[in-house]
Amino acid sequence: MKEPLSENQGARSSTSSSSGTSVGSTLGAFLRRSDTSVVLATLLLFILFAFSNSSFLTPFNLFNVGRTASLYVFVALGQAIVIVIGGMNLSLGAIGGLTVVIAGWSMDTMGLSPWIGVPLALLAGTAAGFLNGFIITKSKLNSFIVTLATSFIYTGLVQGISQGFPYSNIPKDFTWLGRDDIFGIPYLFILMILVLILLGYIFRYTVVGRRILATGGNLEASRLSGIRTDNIVLLCHTLSGVFAGIAGILWVSRMGSAQPSTGTDWLIVSFAVSIIGGTALSGGEFSALGIFASAIMLTLIKNGLIMLNVNVYFEQTFLGLIILLAVSVESIRMWLSNRARRTPGRAAAEPSPT
Repeated sequence: MKEPLSENQGARSSTSSSSGTSVGSTLGAFLRRSDTSVVLATLLLFILFAFSNSSFLTPFNLFNVGRTASLYVFVALGQAIVIVIGGMNLSLGAIGGLTVVIAGWSMDTMGLSPWIGVPLALLAGTAAGFLNGFIITKSKLNSFIVTLATSFIYTGLVQGISQGFPYSNIPKDFTWLGRDDIFGIPYLFILMILVLILLGYIFRYTVVGRRILATGGNLEASRLSGIRTDNIVLLCHTLSGVFAGIAGILWVSRMGSAQPSTGTDWLIVSFAVSIIGGTALSGGEFSALGIFASAIMLTLIKNGLIMLNVNVYFEQTFLGLIILLAVSVESIRMWLSNRARRTPGRAAAEPSPT
């Protein structure tokens, strides 16, 4: 006959059981996150490239990775802030290009100080985003149609103002933000981290952040609950223009010149980083951590393939395959998560044996 457990033994058993439950619930919560797959994929890629090439972990290479990923984040935020309400901004790259040209024109042609030229450029990007939102809310047209049309308008302005020529006489004291660092960390990277922390806080703890997520989750239900959804849509499209403008300004600061071609490849970057980063196309979901990890991942792919001497002409092929893999992993994760949530319900519904 077994001896009864002592008080200490029972306490240890109870503590061990609760600890195991806590770890299991924490792991389950992590796996249910929309950004889990991209975080794991980014860590895996980082380790893979670190072991496959000795030059990968050099300060110079990490500095470049940090700068490029930071720019990708700002480009992606311009798209994500609209996707989160169930829309899209096809004019994102054109707004960025317009901001770049306005900045170059004001500082190069007009000889204005960056303290004047930069606000003018940001104002142009903000106005372009506001115009998108205004047309969408007043006409009730789909954001796809409206932003497709305005993308041609903004592109025409870019070509008309610049005549296709770059602006190269950018003041040297403006390039420090895009080229300099502190203790080896790019200023761009620090700025990007601060912005992501701020956005994460807004979406998690503020009224306006929750209203944006609610609008994206269910537009009609949000309207019936008293949320002014048109104002939310207008706000998000305006912010999209702001982020596109910031990305354009930072691009000029990094390159030291204002190229009219800036923004032509932003569309695929903005969608790739946003969607792989956990921003649901259906709306109502945003992950600052996911966008950060996704931007790092895309940068690692491009950087790593070059360092491995892979043919650059196949870069887009590898990029597409890895994006497809990331989306597939996310789909499997969602299936496993949904199955795990249904299993306890079925178990509870089954009668216990007598």
